[in-house]
Amino acid sequence: MRKYFILLFSICAVISCIEPFEFQTETFQNALVIEASLTNEMKQHQVKLSRAVRFEDSISAPERNAQVRILDEFQNVFEFQETQPGTYNSSIEFAAQKSARYTLVVETTDGTRYSSQPESFESESQVEEVYAKRETNDVGEDGIFIYANSFDSSGESQYYRYEYEETYKIIAPNWTPLDFQLTNYEPCNPDPNDPSIMYDLDLVRREQEEQTCYNTVMSQDINLISSAGFSESIISDFPVRFIPGSDFILTHRYSILVKQYVQSADAFSYYQSLDDFTSSGSVFTDIQPGFLEGNISVENNSEKTVLGYFEVASVSEKRIFFEYRDFYPDAPFPLYINKCLLLSTPVDHISYCFSGPNGNTCPESLVERLARDNGVTFVSEGNDTIGATCPGEYVFVERECGDCTVLGSNVVPDFWVD
Repeated sequence: MRKYFILLFSICAVISCIEPFEFQTETFQNALVIEASLTNEMKQHQVKLSRAVRFEDSISAPERNAQVRILDEFQNVFEFQETQPGTYNSSIEFAAQKSARYTLVVETTDGTRYSSQPESFESESQVEEVYAKRETNDVGEDGIFIYANSFDSSGESQYYRYEYEETYKIIAPNWTPLDFQLTNYEPCNPDPNDPSIMYDLDLVRREQEEQTCYNTVMSQDINLISSAGFSESIISDFPVRFIPGSDFILTHRYSILVKQYVQSADAFSYYQSLDDFTSSGSVFTDIQPGFLEGNISVENNSEKTVLGYFEVASVSEKRIFFEYRDFYPDAPFPLYINKCLLLSTPVDHISYCFSGPNGNTCPESLVERLARDNGVTFVSEGNDTIGATCPGEYVFVERECGDCTVLGSNVVPDFWVD
């Protein structure tokens, strides 16, 4: 949610305009941004604190060393500890109880105290089905839609927000059991008359899994739907995610965990307004920029401002897996994220300190690339057909083509099923 707060706060400092212009923040308030959601899941809950940044800045500033806690109406206090800069996890696992009221309290190092209104959740609804279907989207693009169905017989659940975590398998297309090991590299010979350099380059067996990996990505969009006004609380065929059929994340095996949050009317309204504020189509036309007020306020400093909403909600989730061939039985697999061209250059280069004539016109040498960022991996012994006018002893590829850990983790997720 942080990207929405950053964009929103930047918009608030800009006068509405329909002509293209370069954004620069004219006025700026160092507002605290709070991301906090408490659910009925038994787990360590998390609160994220940061400072709003100017529109032209891309990196948010985490709020360090704050005191964070959640209080319930029964005088229970749940303390949070900072586990990463700006990220605070509850010291114990706990779950929000239906109808119980909870208050978030944050105190920053300058003594400013922020607190939310008491919040609770009053209804629960289970995700009945999550399924994938090959279809064409509104712009004619072929791909896979992920849909969710839900039903609450009590009719109490009316406001829903959806998130997802998608995980996909990555197989490095040019993986081999061997890889380069560069040691003792000295690119500058102290003798200015000696063009040679020092290095040891060996082919060694890989010590860790680098052929098959998994990457998990969290959703970034705000997905909302309401059943208010209907006689039954039914969510049918709600599109949570669309994946173009050409996306390489579908190539091998794909899984998505869909999370359904049953929200209060106030929380739904806040997220809806946040989504409207950050929609490029409406920010400069339908909506006049302004400060989006949440349910968190500053207790002891009228000059401070805060962005965010403390949400208490029930959550239900369901995971599915599928293969590319389930929907594209005869189509070619999507292209890998890198073209993975076979490369070859001379292994070494002339000393950087050589004072004599240097007629080298070849690309960066293999040892230079390995020393700079270890950005290539071994494929095979060299040949004259690869490397154009400067072939070398080895054929190699950019690292993500032969080492999947560049794109994901080599640890198989606990939930993964092949």
